[in-house]
Amino acid sequence: MAVFPDPESAVYVTVSALDAGHITLPDYLFVTGADPTVRTTVPSLSFLIQHPESSSGNATNLVFDLGVKRNLSGYAVAQQPHITQRQPIITSPDCAESLRKGAINGDEGRDLLNTDKDVDFVILSHVHWDHIGTPSDFPGATFVVGSGTLDLLKHGAGPNYPAELFNDDELPASRTVELPPTPNQNGQFEDYYARPIAPVHTPTPPDTQARLPSSADTWSWQPFSGFPRTIDFFGDQSVYVIDSPGHIHGHVNLLVRISEKKYVYLGGDCCHDTRILSGEKEIAEYDDGRGGVRSVHVHTPLAKETLAAINGGVNQLRETADVEVVLAHDKGWREHNRHRFWPDKL
Repeated sequence: MAVFPDPESAVYVTVSALDAGHITLPDYLFVTGADPTVRTTVPSLSFLIQHPESSSGNATNLVFDLGVKRNLSGYAVAQQPHITQRQPIITSPDCAESLRKGAINGDEGRDLLNTDKDVDFVILSHVHWDHIGTPSDFPGATFVVGSGTLDLLKHGAGPNYPAELFNDDELPASRTVELPPTPNQNGQFEDYYARPIAPVHTPTPPDTQARLPSSADTWSWQPFSGFPRTIDFFGDQSVYVIDSPGHIHGHVNLLVRISEKKYVYLGGDCCHDTRILSGEKEIAEYDDGRGGVRSVHVHTPLAKETLAAINGGVNQLRETADVEVVLAHDKGWREHNRHRFWPDKL
């Protein structure tokens, strides 16, 4: 059971959804039993999380995921054939424009948020092309990514993700921090956690320009509620980073507390259809082109274990609180929740 802090000292954040582009996915690659002729245009959602406490006395602005680049030519040459298969792609508004203008801009002469200086942190769930966006839009932000991400960008991770798919300079080296490594605690998935496929952790250099919350000095993976590995990002139980392995190395989710007994779980690409999370459908598998099968996840069995851990954590938390789960590509959620996009809130 989750332990709630004293309501008088508890810290709550606000969450606003952001449009950050749309991509088109063949349903059969993601969910079992899908019609192979059906393709669905889905959002790649980002989120603005505003933490009320900072040294300046202003809200700390944290953006989770950056969606699609507004300029598709900015992706690596080897990535372009894949992008062609995901057309139609909508790139406007991208994450930065959504932050500046909001879902409904009632004042054309005023930006709601200055992306050059008002975004303090960007946490990426992972560095797939439809989540990495345009990091250069946030020159004042510290980027926080899962362990192994920087090595993944430089050297790739196995045959499905060669280095050629990535821009090795995508993230600002002087302002990027990797979360602590996550050990393979049950020893089952050495083919995911071990070299030569698994990327190695990149320590933060002494001369880093990254600015982190004071809690970063004690960051470590700890259980919370039913989640086996979490990091209390601000050290006040308002934002938890959730280790979510299996999709691709460095994949993380967020659990954020928006009121005394209300949480929002931002699931990134833990799965691509809410029916998979509920158990109604399974993760689709297909020919990997090398005589085997694969899914959209680097390691399908581990991705399934992660889904079970998410359900376990969410269900345990629901014994004492309300939890809303939002996936990055949930078209239905976007269509029914336009009133909760920035500058409005969840």
